[in-house]
Amino acid sequence: MPAYYTYLISSLPMLNFSTKPPFSPDFFLNKCKNLIPDKEFEILRSACGQDNYSLDAQSIKSLKQWANFEIALRNELVHARAARKKIDPLKFLHLPDSPQAQISHVAMTAYRSISILEAEKILDQARWNFLEDLSLGHYFDFDYLLIYGLKLKILERWDEIQKADKERLLNIAVLN
Repeated sequence: MPAYYTYLISSLPMLNFSTKPPFSPDFFLNKCKNLIPDKEFEILRSACGQDNYSLDAQSIKSLKQWANFEIALRNELVHARAARKKIDPLKFLHLPDSPQAQISHVAMTAYRSISILEAEKILDQARWNFLEDLSLGHYFDFDYLLIYGLKLKILERWDEIQKADKERLLNIAVLN
């Protein structure tokens, strides 16, 4: 029987793609540290910290689905870029390579965007939507915490983008 973290999860603020994160992923992990088992905490820390998930974490269905979605999205971007450069994409693909029409459409829309920032927003919105779909049926369980942490990472990334000194970055780009 899965464990439920009713009090912990009910204390977390709602997340919305178009808003600032209420706190950092590190704060979230500290909040969870003593309230969930050590094994689950390590999986959560791994998922919230980097893009590589341990093999042990792959036994969690929602995390495996997320990793497969992320690989499929990146593979579609590889296909789009390789076609433009007229090179073979096979040496750049990661397994499993399972193309899906929806993911292909998102990747092509982002790739064709004239703004790099808009392209990144399209990709992160697709990631957010996937996580929203993945969260259905998970209300107070560990999968909810995983999905919450992954969403928090997306929000933190956009918060950093919004806070960036754009004029300085433009000057650096122009000088190089």
